[in-house]
Order: sequence, then C-alpha cells, then structure tokens
Amino acid sequence: MPNPQLSIMVVDDTKFSSAVIGHTLSQAGYTDIRFASSAMAALAMHEERAASVMVADWLMPEMDGLQLTTRIRQRDEQTDHYTYVMLLTAREGDNVLGEAFDRGVDDFISKSAMSEQLLPRIYAADRITQLINRLLEENRLLASNNAQLEEHNLVDSLTALGNRRYLQQRLEDALQQVESRGGYCSLLVLGIQNFDEMGGRFGEAVQQELMRGIARRLQQLVRPMDVIARIGNNIFAICTVGDNIDDCKPNSFRRLHDGLNLKAFKTSEGYLSVRAGMALSRVEKNDSILAAGDMLQQVEQHLGQAYATNLITEVRMPQLA
Repeated sequence: MPNPQLSIMVVDDTKFSSAVIGHTLSQAGYTDIRFASSAMAALAMHEERAASVMVADWLMPEMDGLQLTTRIRQRDEQTDHYTYVMLLTAREGDNVLGEAFDRGVDDFISKSAMSEQLLPRIYAADRITQLINRLLEENRLLASNNAQLEEHNLVDSLTALGNRRYLQQRLEDALQQVESRGGYCSLLVLGIQNFDEMGGRFGEAVQQELMRGIARRLQQLVRPMDVIARIGNNIFAICTVGDNIDDCKPNSFRRLHDGLNLKAFKTSEGYLSVRAGMALSRVEKNDSILAAGDMLQQVEQHLGQAYATNLITEVRMPQLA
C-alpha cells in the first residue's frame, strides 16, 4: 500500500510529462507532491523542505539530472537526510547508466515504459528511503547520547583511572578542603617524554600497553587515598592531601620518580623503559589558592623543564592580588 505522506518532487521542464506523473501518483493515493520546472527550482524547493523521493528528467536545460543529483547529494550530506533520486530517461546502455549510478542516482525509469514502471518503482523507493532516513535518525540520536555521556564521563577508557574532568573535580574538592580546614594539597603532573618515540618505533598498541602499565604501577606506588588520573595521551596527575606540608616535598616523590624511570615495563615488544618528567605544586591554608583548572595548567607548563633537568620540578603558584 502507498504511503500517502511520502514527500515526492517531480522535476521536469515539460508540463505535459509532469502532469501525467502527477496524475498517476495522485490516483495511487499520494498527496504530498510538488512540481519543479527546472533543476534550480527543485534545489530551492528541496532546501526549503527536503523531499524523500525525487523523480527528475535526465535531459533538462541549464542543469541536467546528473548535475541535479550531485547537488542533492551535497545537500543531503549537510542535513543528514537521504533523497531517493529516480531519473526519467530514454537513454540506454550500460556505460551511460553506470556513470549515473556513480554520480549517486538510485534508479531509472524508461520513458517508454513509465506507465508500467512508475508506481512499482515509487513503492520500492518509499521503503528504501524510510529505512535509510530512519537509520540516519537513529545515528543522530546515538551520536547525541554519546556526546552527553562523554560530557559527564569521569573515567579514562584506556587505563580505567579518572580522566581530566575527574581530576579537576577532585582537585577542586581538595583545594576547598584546605581553604576551610587547613592542611595541604599537592598536585603532581608527570609526563612520559619518550611517548611519541615509542609510538614511532613500536606502534600505538605498545603505547597503550605502556600507559596501562604505568597506571598499574602508579596505583602501587601511591597512597590509597591519593587521586590518580590520566589527563592526556602521555600525562598523568596525582592529587594528594595531608596535614603537614613538610611531608610533601619533591624528595617525598622520589620513589615515584625512580619507580617509573629505573624499572622497565613488560610489553609485547619486550621490556621497555620510559623517561618520566614530574612537576609538583603544593598549597596550604594561608596561600592564595587558584581554581583547580588554573593550578593544573600552571603545573603542566613546567613539564618541559622537568624533562630537561630530569628532576622533580617544584612549581610555585602565583600570588593572587
């Protein structure tokens, strides 16, 4: 049975031909039929409201059916819509039709057999365009849902540690705790200096093995209450809180530095060593306390110095006015 709401556009510079097609479609029960006497008019109408099926003459002045199809496909890409394009033609031959299919045409109707072919082809076009546009809509919804999930995601999918968003939330909580209750908060940012080099030599899979191995080792080396996150491709961060700031000096993290730099990681390419640089900042109650994002950015900017010196670089936060 026909779908009366199917949006059909008939594009033909010959009024008689358009009238015949329109009469046949109306008699079959279709109600949403629009007519364009040129390809340019069809494009304007299609932009205003997209058609589901377009029946167009192949040979038209100014812009033929193939050129019209190309423009329709470009428009469809921009709007996530699919228009089923059917050309009316008296042309024959595999080469001609093959070129048309390559240009995005979906089907043809021979003008000499239009009375027998038009409605069955329209029924088929209806089923196909409904299926494709339903899939496009489902993909749009899926992409939207994924974007919403990603917006609130707090977990790094590779290492199962927290991600950058998670680190900033926990760091903000820690800074507020220091401001209200005292004690200290430290932020250690560590980067893997030879990460790209490893990728160039061994590939992305080995890079990922290293990141997972580093994550596991960090979990073994830090205290249970410390917050660990992977905040970039080759960058991790650790947030700690405590009562005595003297317990939070660069030397306090030497075991962490040596645990990454002096002990190789087992991978599918054998044991590989990494070069880790670390930058550390700490604040206590009487310090001027930045927002978490600003503090993280300040510490990250000193990774280059840490790489150059092979030391744990201490970063002093700027004083707020």
